[in-house]
Amino acid sequence: MDIKKFIRDIPDFPKKGIIFKDITPLLKDKKAFKEAIDQLCDEVKDLDFDLIIAPEARGFILGSAMAYKLGKGFVPVRKPGKLPYKTAYEEFQLEYGTDQLHIHIDAVEKGQNVLIVDDVLATGGTAKALANLVKKVGGNVAGMIFLIELSFLNAREKLQNYWVESLIKY
Repeated sequence: MDIKKFIRDIPDFPKKGIIFKDITPLLKDKKAFKEAIDQLCDEVKDLDFDLIIAPEARGFILGSAMAYKLGKGFVPVRKPGKLPYKTAYEEFQLEYGTDQLHIHIDAVEKGQNVLIVDDVLATGGTAKALANLVKKVGGNVAGMIFLIELSFLNAREKLQNYWVESLIKY
């Protein structure tokens, strides 16, 4: 199945000049969603990791489904003020502004190997921030996997020290 055909382009969202890659058509199609999760899991089958971390909101959908299928733990990474316990945070640049991501300080045990999962790899700002958060709380980044990669933004230059994979490239 070609899951790429389930990705919809939304021009000028969230601001003029951005073409947003909307994965909601893929998520609502039970066969396409299952195929995407199966493919993501297949890509990481040889990696050694204990936990999956993913940022809100679409990363939660993919990361938690993968964690369930692979029998791994799942750690949510959230925007400021959304986690109830003490957090570590990382501020980073988006392609259209700045943001912060927070993780509970006890979310990763020292030395645990972590897989980072998200829907889109764009500039690499979010992925780099996630990697920094994993290190701040004592973990090791085993790799990163994305449903979609916007190759023309050259995010891999920021992520040269990591194993990075994506299913769909634009």
